[in-house]
Amino acid sequence: MKFVAAASCAASLAAAFPALAQDYPADNVTVIVPFAPGGASDTTARTVTQAMQADFGQPLVVENKPGANGALGAAELARARPDGYTIMVASIGTYAINPALRDDLPYDPREDMEMLTVAVRTPNVLVTRPTLDVASAEDLIAMLKDQPDTMLFASSGVGSSDHLTAELFWQRTGTTGIHVPYSGGGPAQTDLIGGHADVSFQNLGAVAGFVREGQMKMLAIAAAERSPDFPDVPTFKELGIDGMEVYSWQAFGAPKGLDPAVKDSLATAITGALQTPEVQETFGNLGFEILANAPAEADAFVADEIARWSEVIETGNITPEE
Repeated sequence: MKFVAAASCAASLAAAFPALAQDYPADNVTVIVPFAPGGASDTTARTVTQAMQADFGQPLVVENKPGANGALGAAELARARPDGYTIMVASIGTYAINPALRDDLPYDPREDMEMLTVAVRTPNVLVTRPTLDVASAEDLIAMLKDQPDTMLFASSGVGSSDHLTAELFWQRTGTTGIHVPYSGGGPAQTDLIGGHADVSFQNLGAVAGFVREGQMKMLAIAAAERSPDFPDVPTFKELGIDGMEVYSWQAFGAPKGLDPAVKDSLATAITGALQTPEVQETFGNLGFEILANAPAEADAFVADEIARWSEVIETGNITPEE
């Protein structure tokens, strides 16, 4: 897949504008969130930067720059000087799904960015409308095989993690359904509760309350282990369906060419903030698990995610205009 590189001369920029690691940070740091306020990326950015503030030495200013499923803000990051004064918090969609789905992106996360850490993740879960006549994932799979291409699968949009989790589910179970993209997770959840859609894959934290209130049924969790909050809900692996571990995640990135000492300073500050009790409590209440991995691990993780979703997209013949 071809990409339009937005920062092809990152190494030259780094040489022309060397980050003075011994003085870092000497000014405000802009934290780009390529989505509107209030979403998971925005919450992650504001929660972590607030915890960083006391020890970091300079203000961290969150700027929301939404558009094109995160592509507009990501392109701005890719064009930024690699001096440590512009970073980004974005989701699986921006870092891993956009590159797998679109060949006209104004950025390439593998060429134009380097990761600081994958901060948090939450598993996707298989949920249905409350009136659907199924009691288990096995029941649903049997119904899908008996009635192919009739069940409505709601998602927060084409190329979203919930859309691609549904595609992966169909591929792994030999079933089919009708994808119904919405303008976000909220509208998809509302129509599922109201019975206007049948099935969806949603973030655990986003639907936990609806499940507890009986407004949705949760049939399976796309995680390595069962959730302690829903111990009766099996994992897909327990159901004999391999390759169905799917997490929505949020990560911090920077322009390619960052001074190693500045990169280490940023990564240490971010992961340190993620380990504070207040931040752990906040994310725990939202259904997020804290990862806070090292930059090299985060780089490898994103590369693996791009490869994974590229395969799902190619197999499903998925296009951005679907």
